[in-house]
Amino acid sequence: MALERQPSFDPKSFLTMVGEGRSIGEYRKDQIVFSQGDPADAVFYIQSGKVKVTVVSEQGKEAVVAMLGTNQFFGEGCLAGQAQRIATVAAMIDSVIVRLEKAAILRVIQQESAFSEMFIAHLLARAIRVEADLVDQLFNSSEKRLARMLLLLANFGKEEKPEPILAKISQETLADMIGTTRSRVSFFMNKFRKLGLIDYNGCIEVRSSLLNVVLHDEPHINT
Repeated sequence: MALERQPSFDPKSFLTMVGEGRSIGEYRKDQIVFSQGDPADAVFYIQSGKVKVTVVSEQGKEAVVAMLGTNQFFGEGCLAGQAQRIATVAAMIDSVIVRLEKAAILRVIQQESAFSEMFIAHLLARAIRVEADLVDQLFNSSEKRLARMLLLLANFGKEEKPEPILAKISQETLADMIGTTRSRVSFFMNKFRKLGLIDYNGCIEVRSSLLNVVLHDEPHINT
C-alpha cells in the first residue's frame, strides 16, 4: 500500500491561522502593539497593514527607527535573549498582526525547514537594511537620504507593486528617520515635486525617476 503523502508545510498559510501559541489581532490606526520596556516574550508578523517603530531616549527625545509593512516580522529580539522591548511599535493604519509566543516560534523554526528558511531570509534582509541605513547616514546628503527613504516606503525594489505612501507620515517623522530638520525635508519635498519626482494626491506618490537622485554619485566601496 502506498503511503499517503503529507502536504508540504506552507509558512504563509501557517501565519494565517490561530493555533497553539499563535494568535491574530486587529489593530486600529495609532494603536500600540507593544511599548518600550514591556516584557519581550513574542515575535510578531504583519499580515496586512503598516507599523512604526520608535525609541525614546532617557532625555525624552523620540526617534523613528523603522517603518514595517505586510509580510514583515518584528520583535525578534526576544529570540536573542532580549528581556524587555527596546522600542515601541504602533499601527500606522488598520492592521492585522500575528503574535507568536517565543516557545511557539522556536518550535516551528526547529521543526519546519520552510519556515526557518523564510525567517532567516527576513533576518538577513533586516541586517542588510540596517547596514545600508548606516552607510546612508555616514556618506549621503540629507536630500539623498530622503529620496532613498521615500523609495523604501513606497516598496520600490521589492516584489510587491510600488504603492503610494500614507499621508500619515509627516515631514517631522521623515526628518526623524533621516536625521535632519523638518524644514530641510519640506525644502526637498517641494523640490522633488517641482521636478516631477513625486506627487501629492491625498498621499505621497513616488515615481521611479526619483531613483536617479539616489543613484547619482552613490558612495564608492572599495573591494
